[in-house]
Amino acid sequence: MTLRVVFADDNYLVRSGTAALLATSPDIELVETVSDPASLLVAVNTHQPDVVLTDIRMPPTFTTEGIDVAKQIRSRYPAIGVVVLSQYVEEEYAFDLLEDGVSGLGYLLKERVSEIDEVVRALHEVARGGSALDPKVVEGLLRRGSERASSPLLGLTDRETEVLQRMATGLSNAAIAAQLYMSERAVEKHITSVFQKLGLSEESQVNRRVSAVLAFLEAGGVPGGPTRGERPS
Repeated sequence: MTLRVVFADDNYLVRSGTAALLATSPDIELVETVSDPASLLVAVNTHQPDVVLTDIRMPPTFTTEGIDVAKQIRSRYPAIGVVVLSQYVEEEYAFDLLEDGVSGLGYLLKERVSEIDEVVRALHEVARGGSALDPKVVEGLLRRGSERASSPLLGLTDRETEVLQRMATGLSNAAIAAQLYMSERAVEKHITSVFQKLGLSEESQVNRRVSAVLAFLEAGGVPGGPTRGERPS
């Protein structure tokens, strides 16, 4: 499936370089590149892309513009996925982006852009309503969650935590099995156990991977769920 993508970054060289990398993928049709949040919203309204790829820090304040516009896009156009790019692991920004749910959202470090296959995988994942979080961001969020005395993450085994971490990055069961050198059946058993320990209903019709990541974020203190705690300052 070819994805129609709009890309936003205020830096011309980054914008041009990333556009050139995306052009090497037969799965991507880059319909427009823009340099600021206002232009991004116009491009999204004009092209109705499958997914948006955007930097976090953009004019005018170079702080959370990318997070803010990602939320606006998801609210106005729920069928459009959004992946945000960050120069550094900024866990607080990840919380801000994902506090209302993780469906159709991704958070990657800019260093991943050179790994075009990983970027394309993330774009496909969010376009279909899943989530794609950078492994380094997931590590930080898991660490924060585990530090909370009441966190249900403390009840997970080391193997279950490894599986959950990889689910949060958007990997399939087969990919998790390959990375952890186990069978897909074993991965399925660990996922079932994770769902039970994090209190997810088996009857839920919500995408299971989205639900797992959401439960993981709630356990780490993101508002909006039954296990929420005080947000980190």
